Amino acid sequence: MGVVNLTPDSFSDGGRYLDPAQALERALALAAEGAAIIDLGGESTRPGAAPVTAQEEVRRVLPVLERLRPRTPAVLSIDTSKPEVMRACAAAGADLINDVYALRAPGALEAAAESGCAICVMHMQGEPRTMQHAPHYRDVVGEVRAFLQERVHACLAAGIAEERIVLDPGFGFGKTLEHNLTLLRRLGALRIEGLPLLAGLSRKSMIGALTGQPAQERVHGSVAAALIAAQNGARILRVHDVAATVDALKVLAAVSGGEAPG
Repeated sequence: MGVVNLTPDSFSDGGRYLDPAQALERALALAAEGAAIIDLGGESTRPGAAPVTAQEEVRRVLPVLERLRPRTPAVLSIDTSKPEVMRACAAAGADLINDVYALRAPGALEAAAESGCAICVMHMQGEPRTMQHAPHYRDVVGEVRAFLQERVHACLAAGIAEERIVLDPGFGFGKTLEHNLTLLRRLGALRIEGLPLLAGLSRKSMIGALTGQPAQERVHGSVAAALIAAQNGARILRVHDVAATVDALKVLAAVSGGEAPG
């Protein structure tokens, strides 16, 4: 899953793809590098990020989605929590709704169910503005797993078929470095009913804490984390550096004798 942030304030590439033409070029480049999924986001969810309106989010995302849809066979994902954005993007050809709030906003479950899109539900403690203010767990793996299990049940009750659901433990979303490392080590324990796991570690602050590198220089650490996630059960890797990650996964697949995630 290649990331294209259509925002002025995302932690890694904020402001670079506000122009729809530049965003389209970036998305097509990621697909050419091997991204099977393109994730478009119109609202930053970095720690401390301020929310935007649904209207502004649609204004940022829809022109890119509409231009991209006929240009690539890649799965097109919309990173949003708002029912209005889900509906508008589903009507424009989106295939996947990637929701950091796990469809907990009023009306989100219903909008997602009606959309026919695949759904990625993510664990987050708190909200983006406050989630990194002293996050605490007694058992991070158990609590994240219980949350994801509850959201799976909520999705099924809303009429979202099991084969439409993807799970994301939410690396960096209300977690300390040690929480993130524990989740990565024990990623396989988060498997629920055979549903695929998505891991989003690319360029995050945990990589910076481990390597001492700023966001733009975290490629090597991000690729290493992606390989560990793949070995521990992730089936989708959300990354900024698609080509480097694809090459590393090809080597991993050759050595393991299996298939790389994707």
